Amino acid sequence: MAVSIARPFENSINTPTPKKFIVGDSYHWNYGFNYIEWATKNGPFFLNDTLVFKYDPPTPKTFPHSVYLLPNHESFIKCDLKNAKMQGNTKQGAGNGFEFVLKVSQPHYFACGEHDGIHCLNGTMKFFVTPMDPSHH
Repeated sequence: MAVSIARPFENSINTPTPKKFIVGDSYHWNYGFNYIEWATKNGPFFLNDTLVFKYDPPTPKTFPHSVYLLPNHESFIKCDLKNAKMQGNTKQGAGNGFEFVLKVSQPHYFACGEHDGIHCLNGTMKFFVTPMDPSHH
């Protein structure tokens, strides 16, 4: 019995059409939301899928957010940002947000890096995805 993937196929090669995911759905990229649960619920992710990070720009009444890509699982667990690469600064999430395309089939560890990673350290503003290569399903 064949297993189907719940995505439209764009051609007869059985390649799923890339999808766009707004990280956090309507909650966007904000403090106090469980993004690990969100990623689990929205997966699987495939190569060429796009993650859209939306968050309010900093104001005197809001806490700023950013998006960092951490280099490995250990840095993700510890929220160690010293070798992380900023993907989105505190202003890039405004409006339509910014997009991150999953181009390699390896774990991608994301975290908010503001305030020395405190939003990551509390366990909420971080998640990881490992996009699957659709040609190997």
